[in-house]
Amino acid sequence: MISRLLDILSDFLAHRKGLLPIIGIFLIICNLLLQFISPGNLLSATDLLLHLGLIIAIFGLILSRAL
Repeated sequence: MISRLLDILSDFLAHRKGLLPIIGIFLIICNLLLQFISPGNLLSATDLLLHLGLIIAIFGLILSRAL
């Protein structure tokens, strides 16, 4: 079941190589906007969206080379 899921995910991302970096950049921009909108929020204090966006973007760039 996990192997089938990975095959489906691999086929989906092979045709959309820039999707993960775009999602990562979107999360980074959301983190920047969140800093200005509500600076006392837990997400803005921990920069969770920034870190998650960076990980997804780097993973997407590495994965796009492999696919």
